[in-house]
Amino acid sequence: MNVVDYFFETSGGLSKEAVVGRESITYTDLFTQVNKTAAQLQQQFGEENLILLLSENSVFCIVAYLAIIKSGNICIPLNPAIETENLDKVLLKTKSTLAFASKRYEKRFTDYDFTVFNNDTIHTWGLENEMEMEASENFDEQRLAEIIFTSGSTGDQKGVMITHRNIIANTNSIIAYLHLTQEDIIEVVMPFYYCYGLSLLHTHLKVGGAVHMNNSFIFVGGVIDDLNRYKCTGFAGVPSHFQILLRKTRDFKHTRFETLRYVTQAGGKLHNAFISEFTETFPDIKFYVMYGQTEATARLSYLPPEDLAHRLGSLGKGIPDVQLKVVNNQGEPVKPGETGEIIAKGENVMKGYFQDERGTRETIRDGWLYTGDMATVDEDGYIYMQSRAKEIIKVRGIRISPKEIEAVIVNYPGVIDCSIVSETDDITGEALKAIVYVNENDLDQFSEEAIRQYCATKLSAAKVPAKVVFDTRLAFNAAGKKSKF
Repeated sequence: MNVVDYFFETSGGLSKEAVVGRESITYTDLFTQVNKTAAQLQQQFGEENLILLLSENSVFCIVAYLAIIKSGNICIPLNPAIETENLDKVLLKTKSTLAFASKRYEKRFTDYDFTVFNNDTIHTWGLENEMEMEASENFDEQRLAEIIFTSGSTGDQKGVMITHRNIIANTNSIIAYLHLTQEDIIEVVMPFYYCYGLSLLHTHLKVGGAVHMNNSFIFVGGVIDDLNRYKCTGFAGVPSHFQILLRKTRDFKHTRFETLRYVTQAGGKLHNAFISEFTETFPDIKFYVMYGQTEATARLSYLPPEDLAHRLGSLGKGIPDVQLKVVNNQGEPVKPGETGEIIAKGENVMKGYFQDERGTRETIRDGWLYTGDMATVDEDGYIYMQSRAKEIIKVRGIRISPKEIEAVIVNYPGVIDCSIVSETDDITGEALKAIVYVNENDLDQFSEEAIRQYCATKLSAAKVPAKVVFDTRLAFNAAGKKSKF
């Protein structure tokens, strides 16, 4: 089954809204626009084309994304603000000559020999085209649906090849453990070129729920208001979203959310202090800790809210229909307390990296996805993240995980966030530096020595940062993840 047919299998005929808010569209209108656009696209250009999509979250973006995939072509969603150098690298790899771009970004292709479809194109096709694509019979689910480019450990872009079957499998799993229904409305603050953002769209289309898109998380007050205005039942965020909501604004913790049933957190480890702060403030809102990778379509594990109190810090176990384990260098499952690499198996695991057979072989071995994430397990098999293999810092030969130190510093009163990085040191080779983020009005309340002394009471001497600097500006990438230094 084509994944778009799967999305609309029961929801395509609904008269209710699929998108709510300032820009809205009903399921019936969305279904019609997608099928008309897909028919026109297939008629003019055939199938198996690699088609770029550059757009902010919008109805246009949703229609274009679904139409590309429905037509048997392959969507490449990109950050519309992608650097020219990186765009050129994508074009060199994909040889793409077709793109959907919202009006504000279509000028990105002025200097390229490209056929560009914008908002007006879809509108015109909808008026002129009487033909709609029917559900595809005997469609090969192993065909590519999309390629999502993500930075690898070396900084090079890797094209993650996601099939129709990958998306169907992962969507089914997520719906099952979040118990999503037609009544659910999700507040979307993450872009749709990010796999986490796409998973929100996929799951809510499948169950006939709705999405509300907010492209301006920087205006936190608007996000808080929208959760109530649009009667949102769910909110999904990466660590920075929760850190800002909890500690950069007082309004959030003092607002009552009548309809908010649950929140999900993925895209990196959120320190325990923030999770506890959220659950203590909102005891009736279910908090799902999740873990995933683009290579796994989106999700790999979750920790049920009822396990949060006594498994704080765990990323849980594999989601439905996904096997997840932690293994040592010999491929054997680690014992409790030992550290190894998280590996995964399931129908959500990518087909491979685009035009990178070596990278694919190194990452997928004997059907298992090797994530590069280091973790340990407890007696009951719950997994606890330690660090990415590449993030380990060695000081005087001692292997140190930045996350352990960051988790201590964020518990210091008034600290919003912390990043531990390494600096070259003539004596130790590498030295630890803490970048501590605080509110500007509180800056004079902090000192380097106070932070170092606090760390000394919680950590061994080797883990106490040699240097502490303060910053009032949180730096995040376009997906809301903390920028690397």
